[in-house]
Amino acid sequence: METSHHLGDLQLAIMRVLWGHGEATVSDVHETLEPERGLALTTIATMLTKMEKKGVVDHRAEGRRFIYRPLVSEGQVRRSMVSDLTSQLFRGDVTALVNHLLSEHDIDSGELSQLREMIASRERKEDL
Repeated sequence: METSHHLGDLQLAIMRVLWGHGEATVSDVHETLEPERGLALTTIATMLTKMEKKGVVDHRAEGRRFIYRPLVSEGQVRRSMVSDLTSQLFRGDVTALVNHLLSEHDIDSGELSQLREMIASRERKEDL
C-alpha cells in the first residue's frame, strides 16, 4: 500500500517549486512564492523542515545553505490526495466523485470528448 502524502496548500506550493526546479534553497522557494503569498523566509524554512520530517523532501548541505529536493513525485501526491478525498468525502465511491465533478464544474465539449476517450481506453484495457 502506498504511503499517504496529504499536503496542505503551502506545502503543495513549495512542492511545485521543487518539482519545477528539481531542487532549491529556502531562498529560491521564498523568491518564487513571495510575490503571490507574501510569506517570510523563516516560514518557508520552517515548513521545509516539517516536510522533511514528513518524508516528502530531503536536503543536502552546501556550506551553510540547505538545498532541498522532493522525495515524492507530483503523481504520487496527486494519487494519494485524490484517494484520501474519495475515501473521506465520497466513502470510496469513485462514481460519486466523478458525478460531482461533472455536475459541479463547467466542462466544455472538448473536455467531454477527452473524458469519453479516456473511458473508452480504460474499457479496452479491462477487456484484455
